[in-house]
Amino acid sequence: MYIAPRLQDMQRSGIREIGELAGRLDDVVRLEIGEPDLDTPPHIIEAAHDAASRGMTHYAPNTGLPELREALADKVTSVNGVAAGPDDVIVTNGAVQGLFSVLTSIVSRGDDVLLPNPGWPNYRMMADILGIEARGYRIDVLTGQPDLDHLASLVTPRTRALVLNSPSNPLGTVIEAAGLAALHAFAEHHDLWIVSDEVYDQLVFTGEHTAAGSLEARPERVISVYSFSKTYAMTGWRVGYVVSPPALHPTLAKLQEPIISCVNTPAQFAALAALTGPQECVRVGVETYRERARSVGGMLGDAGIGYTEPAGGFYLWLDVGERNGQEVARALVAHHGVAVAPGPTFGSAGRHAIRVALANSDLELTRGVQRLVGSGLLPGREQGNRGVLAR
Repeated sequence: MYIAPRLQDMQRSGIREIGELAGRLDDVVRLEIGEPDLDTPPHIIEAAHDAASRGMTHYAPNTGLPELREALADKVTSVNGVAAGPDDVIVTNGAVQGLFSVLTSIVSRGDDVLLPNPGWPNYRMMADILGIEARGYRIDVLTGQPDLDHLASLVTPRTRALVLNSPSNPLGTVIEAAGLAALHAFAEHHDLWIVSDEVYDQLVFTGEHTAAGSLEARPERVISVYSFSKTYAMTGWRVGYVVSPPALHPTLAKLQEPIISCVNTPAQFAALAALTGPQECVRVGVETYRERARSVGGMLGDAGIGYTEPAGGFYLWLDVGERNGQEVARALVAHHGVAVAPGPTFGSAGRHAIRVALANSDLELTRGVQRLVGSGLLPGREQGNRGVLAR
């Protein structure tokens, strides 16, 4: 029977490969998945239970519950500085579906899109599904700032969009405000959409996060994608949202029906409670990941293992010297009992790197880093390294 060749040829996420290998072994410290180990706060869970108990278990509007969209418009305006109203917001089945719908709407088969390198592997997988060419632009792995000259060299007459991710997965770096302004001018010059993936927007512990959409008086060129998964430890609830320019909104709204119909209704009430309820959980999350980054970074620094110091998110990007990051990740899980994300799955710029997720308990992080250091697979002080690569 026929199966689409482009999907058969599509590379799967290297993170899932390592995760499946880890699942078949005993006593593995899991540092490969970017999922908060913190639990969803009780008031959010209770809101979903209450909604289901009141019979709120039917279809919701395609674009999301009106009260949730209103709260989201207030959030992006007050927190992110993006001037948006409820009609600019669409509730999606996580940021993943939001990003997929956006790319489906603005890029046609045979077109190309500019993606960060290193960058989240799902961007490239979405491009493969849609039959569009993914053109990776260089990011300084020390500072997280995109290379504008390299970007300019990649633009073709069929380039439709520039994808940004700040704070970055996998680097944990944040694009500076001046850099964002330059990127916006670049997109304007080449008449490109900006797709700004900001799912870690509230998990920033060094400096400030600038939303790409805040550069416009009203959304015109920038499409902003957010999620409840990281900020509120709601990965399994699958609620995200897109803030789009008015010209794009009808198309995105129309896509909801054939792709998902609507987001789970009780989950939307949970998301509403997350936004309007106590925000202490957000502060706790930021402080937890800040302290873990400091602690793990200290252990790596003491061993002389090079890494990029994060400004947000919950990842550390580690240098593995001349070794291949995929091979190092496989060896670490198979022979040393610690699972990490292989750098090459994030693009060619990750060929000699691995990513460590800080989304595990302090005890497990300590055990995992001890195994990393003890493996002998990462260049340490004996090779002349000094630890942190950049602030």
